[in-house]
This record gives sequence, C-alpha cells and structure tokens, in this order.
Amino acid sequence: MLKNKVFPALVGIFLCVLFIPGFSGASQDKDGSRPEKTAIILASFGTTVPAALESILNIHNKIRDAFPGTPVRITFTSNMIRSVWKKRQVEPKKWLEQGVPEEVLQVKNIIATFGDFLEEDYRNIVVQPTHMFFMEQSHDLAQYVQAMHSIRTVKEKWKPFDKVALGRPALGTVGSQYAYHMDLEKALKTLAPDVEIARRNKAILVYLAHGNEYWPTGIYAEAEKMMTKLYPDIVTYIGAVEGYPGVEEVSRHLSRHGSGKIILKPFMIVAGDHAINDMAGDDEDSWKSTLTRKGFEVIPILKGLGSNDEFAKIFVEHIRDAARDSGIEVK
Repeated sequence: MLKNKVFPALVGIFLCVLFIPGFSGASQDKDGSRPEKTAIILASFGTTVPAALESILNIHNKIRDAFPGTPVRITFTSNMIRSVWKKRQVEPKKWLEQGVPEEVLQVKNIIATFGDFLEEDYRNIVVQPTHMFFMEQSHDLAQYVQAMHSIRTVKEKWKPFDKVALGRPALGTVGSQYAYHMDLEKALKTLAPDVEIARRNKAILVYLAHGNEYWPTGIYAEAEKMMTKLYPDIVTYIGAVEGYPGVEEVSRHLSRHGSGKIILKPFMIVAGDHAINDMAGDDEDSWKSTLTRKGFEVIPILKGLGSNDEFAKIFVEHIRDAARDSGIEVK
C-alpha cells in the first residue's frame, strides 16, 4: 500500500520541479516566446529479447524515414521491461555488442522522455504507441499524455508544451473519429505474406496475441472473422496469452480439422518472451506443445508484426493523422 501511495507523490514532485518557470532552460525569442519545435515519442510495450528489437527498430526507422526533420525517441510503457534494461546498464558493452542500441539500453519512461524534449525546447509532441489495440497499456499511456497536455501555468509562456497529440494503436482505438473497423481491415491486409506462407504449406494459420486480463479482447474475434473474409481459402484462428480465447478454446476449434499443419505466429508487435516461450517453447503448456499433442505439425515463425514493412508503415499514417488533427507540423 505504501508503494502505491509513494509513486504518485514522487511523480507529482517530479512534475512540479520539472515545470518550474526557468527550470527547463528553454531558449526564447525576443518577444518572450519559444520557437515551434516538434518531436515524436514512439511508445512501445517493449521487449527484453535483443533479437526481438528488430520489430521496434523497423517501425522507428520507417517513422524517421517519413519525417526526417523531426526527432523520434523510443520509450517502453512496461515498467517490468524497463527495470530489466536498467539492470543491464551495468554491463553496457555486453548488450551493445549484441546490437542493442544505446537508446534502448538506456530506455526511459514516458515522463522522462517528455522531460528530455522539454529541456531541448520541443513544445509540440506527437506520442505514437506501437500497441496493437486500445487496451490497458494504451489507456494508461493516454492518461500520461492527457496530463502533459493539461498543464496550465499562470503565464502562458511558461506552459511546458503547446500541443500534445496521441496517435492510435495499430488496430485502431475507441471513439467515432476513426472507425476501428477500417483500421483493422487496413492492418489485416498487410498480413498477406503470412497467409501466403500458410497457403504454400497447406496449413492453418494460428496467431497468438498478448491479450489482457483486465480489458475485453473481442477485437481478436472480429479480426479472426475479417481474416476469413479477406482470405477465405485459409483457415485462421487468433488466440491470446492472457484472457480469452486461450489455447484450450482455440484447440477446441482446431479439433474440427483433425490434424494437419499449423503456421504459428505472434499477433504482436515483437516476437519477444511470449513468442519464444509461451508460443514456441518446448514446455508442455506452450502453444506449440499443446497443439502438437492434438496431432498437428506446428511450424512456429518468430517474427513480430513490426518486422512487416507494410504493417510498420501503419504507425506513420497514424502519426500523420494525430499531428494534423492537433495542428502539429511533422516534417
């Protein structure tokens, strides 16, 4: 209980100190205003698996290519994942030699990333999550973004940020401004290469999503139905590590097919710990082991959706939408 009370208090103290007039050291024009500068924060759930960083970095590179005049920085929204990277900072050479970028090794939380941009005089910020859909992580991220956007000071010139925008996740978000059905269809159309692999192997395509124990996951059932509409010749199922539908529910559906091949692939941005262990691991409760016992030949593919170039470009478009809607120029 004490921990739950202390953390919000520390955040409050941090924000108060961070936004004290004059503390940021921001440069000003002669009229007292600060120059218009825009930055992008790429907010990923994160991963502790160095090889899985490929997907996040691919998205990062696509965004940098699209907006070469706007700096892009990575933050991880998972406290647990950031804590792992913090422990690894004591052996930087070990991780840098494995191709881990310095920015990931030193990855910061969303508040610190905002603070860094503030120190560098960036007043317009677009935050783009690489989450799949608006669930727990996106909800919490939205609260941080809203908090930054809501800060008001007595003198307008000391307000830390002029404009703060939040892009929508890959499969869309709640609300009426952007119909998530359209975002969902756009994303699923980028999965044609996965469908082709299943087609060549005459296999069933099974995706494993992250899921959530605290948020409805009906989006997976809708995605599964739309995959059948888009690719009617390939049987597709989507399950989740957490929440519904789990491996037992998917297995019951698969039992109608008797046996055959299964292409097993993560329905996640990265092929991290969940993909390596829960999906493709050798433990008896992994998806691969469970489906193998059901009589299927399981072919796991450890590639996150972020490694798919067309899928990665979705986030570029979502940044453009968020920036335009908020009157922010990204270039």
